[in-house]
Amino acid sequence: MIVTLLTDFGTADYFVGALKGAVLAANPEARVVDITHEVPPYDVEEGAFTLRAAFETFPEGTVHVAVVDPGVGSARRGIAVEGRGHTFVGPDNGLFGHVYERVRPFKVFHLTNESFFRREVSATFHGRDVFAPVAGALSRGVSAVELGPEVEDYVRLPSAAPERLACGTLAGTVIHIDRFGNCVTNLSPADLSDEMVRGGALLVVCGREIRSFRRFFAEDAGAAGEPFVVWGSAGLLEIAVFRDSAARVLGIRRGQSVEVRKVER
Repeated sequence: MIVTLLTDFGTADYFVGALKGAVLAANPEARVVDITHEVPPYDVEEGAFTLRAAFETFPEGTVHVAVVDPGVGSARRGIAVEGRGHTFVGPDNGLFGHVYERVRPFKVFHLTNESFFRREVSATFHGRDVFAPVAGALSRGVSAVELGPEVEDYVRLPSAAPERLACGTLAGTVIHIDRFGNCVTNLSPADLSDEMVRGGALLVVCGREIRSFRRFFAEDAGAAGEPFVVWGSAGLLEIAVFRDSAARVLGIRRGQSVEVRKVER
């Protein structure tokens, strides 16, 4: 059984190694795979996007441990999420906000059964002492219902889904800017279909209208310096400039609002 790890721990300290040790102590047969440990410290939204972009590449039955947890030791809950054959373990702080949009229907369980935790639980390292051993137990066949009660008041992420306004405008958000300066929005094909694009649509960001919808980055490469939108590898609409940074060219930052409007004819 595969157990993935996604954290903001970095690799200079002992944290990642201890996390892996706790998984393997609970299930020596587990296959532990790193997604990344370079989420910016405390950046729950960045961790949420990265998890969303990566988890679906793993087979059903995978257990995903995600730990970006500035509230560790506080009243925030530890949870396990089950949906579409995947299970996610981590803090109830919005880290699974994008996952909730992708694995419907799903169930969320509050981790209260301490028999699955390490014997001594540090108030500052729930990743090692709670989430990793729980993931190890799940990977050896323990059912999520054994971990604690099902809950429905889990923490959502405001940026996870766009909003359709009364006027028909689709209001979204830039949720990630990659190393190339491509700006990933929270707009999916479920929100903006090919038919809607063909019927006439434009994207507005930072006061700039973008009317070019491309299939890949190098399409119409002669229009150098001109921003366009493209469906990216995460299945979300991205704002890009060929061989340049759309974030720099347009002055976009994460959290920037975007709108998709129908072109007036």
